[in-house]
Amino acid sequence: MRIRIVDAFADLPFTGNPAGVLLLDDVFPDDDWLQQVASEVNHSETAFAHRLPEGGEADWALRWFTPVTEVAMCGHATLATAHVLYTTGAHEGPVRFATRSGVVIATPGEDGEITLDFPTAPLTEVEIPEGLAEALGAEPVAAFDTGPDVGDLLVELADEKTVLELTPDHRELTGCSSRGVIVTARAEDPTLGCDFVSRCFFPNVGIDEDPVTGSAHTALAPYWSPRLGRDDLTGLQASRRTGVIRTGLRGERTLLRGRAVTVIDGELLA
Repeated sequence: MRIRIVDAFADLPFTGNPAGVLLLDDVFPDDDWLQQVASEVNHSETAFAHRLPEGGEADWALRWFTPVTEVAMCGHATLATAHVLYTTGAHEGPVRFATRSGVVIATPGEDGEITLDFPTAPLTEVEIPEGLAEALGAEPVAAFDTGPDVGDLLVELADEKTVLELTPDHRELTGCSSRGVIVTARAEDPTLGCDFVSRCFFPNVGIDEDPVTGSAHTALAPYWSPRLGRDDLTGLQASRRTGVIRTGLRGERTLLRGRAVTVIDGELLA
């Protein structure tokens, strides 16, 4: 079957977040095989999708695997899958994906941008976990639980510079949340063209630092929009590859907007 590597939330190859994408002919194969393929691809996530019968609540079934486990929500691999559907002619117009987080929708724009419609993460302020400051190498301002779908700890840091210069102890971070830690601060450098910056560390699922994380922005949008007084914001995820996600807070739903580029199109023989 065909396997593609797509750089998501990217305008150019070798930026954004790479995801494996496999469009399956029928139902999902055995979970062990799916996990082995994801481990072989060895990117943050590999997406597997198959078409569903017409007339249902969704058009395609979609699952996401990191190199070590299946996850409940993934934005960049959803964007990558929608990009493959549109560029190969497998689907036209809005596409509804049935996922572990419910139905999520991707809609193509005339300019090539794709809009994802995801559930907004519920934020609950929590006590700063013991040892978090030492693991990050920076003192948190506040910490928030992001709910069961995202499963991360959202942490505000003092300023943009602190976020950009972090060198966390990934092993120590494993005890701070069920999946990982999102760190963020308000953007201070106007040349970045963004409203907030973030970085995401997910050592519990085999990803020390994720290049660009769509699911994290379903929590970052409801965090920053009330503070900045605007529903539509632009976030910069300041990983080595970097990526830009435009967010739109719409109550219980969050819109994530971005582009994608296919960099590898090959054949899976196993």
